[in-house]
Parts: sequence; structure tokens; C-alpha cells
Amino acid sequence: MKNINFLSKENALKGRSEPIFTEDTNIVTKENIKRHAMPSEKEIYFAMGCYWGAERRFWNTAGVKVTAVGFAGGYTPNPTYKEVCTGQTGHTEVVKVIFNTNETSLPEVFKVFWESHDPTQGMRQGNDIGTQYRSAIYTVNDDDLETALKSRDDYQKRLTENGFGKITTEVEPLETFYFAETEHQQYLHKNPNGYCGLAGTGISCPIGLT
Repeated sequence: MKNINFLSKENALKGRSEPIFTEDTNIVTKENIKRHAMPSEKEIYFAMGCYWGAERRFWNTAGVKVTAVGFAGGYTPNPTYKEVCTGQTGHTEVVKVIFNTNETSLPEVFKVFWESHDPTQGMRQGNDIGTQYRSAIYTVNDDDLETALKSRDDYQKRLTENGFGKITTEVEPLETFYFAETEHQQYLHKNPNGYCGLAGTGISCPIGLT
């Protein structure tokens, strides 16, 4: 179940039928951000607060080939950034990630996700408050969903041991991903002194532990 029960589909902004224009090329990786995973790759979507810093964290992660920012988990079709920030679309800010499975693994990528933000904060990350900042993992197949749920449960044990509360991260199949406007893609590469609100719990995420 989504955490957006405060907003009904009927009350969400109407949006538009045509996608927001977004340039195809990631200016950091030089990859086409609109492509999907190839046979040696996996594709997954992460929400961990403001997507500017989150995208930079992943393009700097070994094995990651494609990153792009956008919106998922809501109702409004083809929303703008300003619309999402009203809280009336139901979407959260997400990063599309495609990585090479010969260079890294899904558990390693989950480790970056969990350790880079506080997944217990509900509709916020630090001083960023609103539904668009909620934590989420959206997967494109059932196997990755199962791995994501196990990763969440494993990290919950570590957090509980260290006095943190319940993880509020949505872990669900991806329904639809909408690309954000070009100005938001690779924002911190274009604006090196721009805002980044990422802050983890300081608790490491276990990999390969039972």
C-alpha cells in the first residue's frame, strides 16, 4: 500500500497527456537516460529525499551506468517539478538507476541507498518536509522486489539494534516513471554549489549476513 492515503486519485492534479520535455543524454555518463537495462544490467528506482543529491550519489557509485531524476508513486500523469512540490500529485522524487551486474550487485546498490539517507522519517528527509521527499524503492521485476524486501528487513534489524524506529520506505513494483525537466537532470554537476540534503543514519547496511 502506498503511504499517500491523504490524497485520493480523484483529488490529484490532472497533469497532462504529453511528457515534459527532457533531453536524452546524461551529461556525466554520456548515456541515454531514456534507455532500459541491457542483458548484463539491472534497472531500479530509488527515492531518498531531494533527488539532486541522490542522483549524484548514484552516478558516483561503481558499476552504475545510467542515472536520471523524475517522479513515481503518485497519480498525476506527466507532472512538473512545481506540481509535485505542491503535494497534490502523490509522487515522490526518484532516481532511475541502471547498473552493470558484472561490476556491482543489487545488494551493493541497496547498501548505497540505505546508508545515504534516513529511511525512518516518513514524509521528510531532514529539513525537507513533504510527500515528495518520502523514501521508496520501485522495482521492475518480482525477483528484485523480493531482494528489496529482504534488504529492508535486514537493515531494519540493524536500525532497531541501534535505537532507530520503523523503516517507512515504500517497496513496490514500479507503475510509471516520469522524467523531470532537463534543468533537474544531473543538477549538482551543472550547479556544483547547489543544495544537497543527503544524510544517513550512520548505521551500516549488512550484505551477505543472516
